[in-house]
Amino acid sequence: MPRLRIGILFGGMSEEHDVSVRSAREVAAALDTERYEPVWVGITRGGTWRLCAGPDGDWDQRPASPAVLVPDRGVRGLLVLEGGRYRTVRLDVVLPVLHGRFGEDGSVQGLLELSGVPYVGCDVAGSALCMDKSLAYVVARAAGVATPDVRTVGPDDDVDAEALPYPVFVKPARSGSSFGVSKVSQPSELAAAVATARQYDPKVLVEAAVIGQEVGCAVLGTGTDLVVGEVDRIALSHGFFRIHQEDRPEAGSENSTPIVPADIPDESRDLVRRTATTVYRALGCTGLARVDLFLTPAGTVVLNEVNTLPGLTSYSRYPRMMAAAGLPLADVLDRLVDQALGAGAR
Repeated sequence: MPRLRIGILFGGMSEEHDVSVRSAREVAAALDTERYEPVWVGITRGGTWRLCAGPDGDWDQRPASPAVLVPDRGVRGLLVLEGGRYRTVRLDVVLPVLHGRFGEDGSVQGLLELSGVPYVGCDVAGSALCMDKSLAYVVARAAGVATPDVRTVGPDDDVDAEALPYPVFVKPARSGSSFGVSKVSQPSELAAAVATARQYDPKVLVEAAVIGQEVGCAVLGTGTDLVVGEVDRIALSHGFFRIHQEDRPEAGSENSTPIVPADIPDESRDLVRRTATTVYRALGCTGLARVDLFLTPAGTVVLNEVNTLPGLTSYSRYPRMMAAAGLPLADVLDRLVDQALGAGAR
């Protein structure tokens, strides 16, 4: 039986480029090469697509063939330039191992839908909705899920620093891995925090701090056919969770320890899982997502954010939660591909 030709996109133009490359390396180690023929496409920080041998080492410095995904359903794959001549590479399915802007926000999903190639993960609408935290909060609240008290600050808006209930968190509306996020304890710190967030997105959120423990839930599947992973808890010594910005995350975090399964009461675990499922469905997620929540001292939960292409690195939360539920990364990848092929071109 011929192997499935799977296009794997990694790298990308967002601030999460390095996280994506690390995730792709874990995918390379877990992928069943007897079932799949991987076609690796690395996207440089500048946005150049390169057909390469994989995500190891200095992949972006080696000679490589330019490649583009063709928005033509007659091709259903890549156009590759080699030796001054173009050739096409047909793909059975695409796995976008991309995080953040131009990968997790609906951009590449739109290109994939034009191409007619089945792909893993949320569609254009679900990706864009989850990426913008302010919009995700609106939908979650409509579904009965609590969210932080938040103020949205546009690129030309000012904020009355004296009117806020400190502490607050200032964050880009459309970014991930805690890039551009600041905890602000007093009015004099607010302007600098907003400026930092605007380096990543002109739309900024100012959120009242939620008293509670950071918990998360990994979800896999579509519609009513969902697999919900184990719940985790992030134990913080100080600050906030930002492992993807640390120098050596593979060696452990400077301020956080993930606990899987979470050391919380059974009724709280059930509530987290039910709420994660509600959020996943309300936001139109398909394929996979990690739903992050706060568990308050009163036993209620508050939505933090939803990641539709969560990290798959050796230290990432999603694969740990799925592994704790009995699904190693190789099995997760198989299920994701099967779902994408079952859904077909969108």
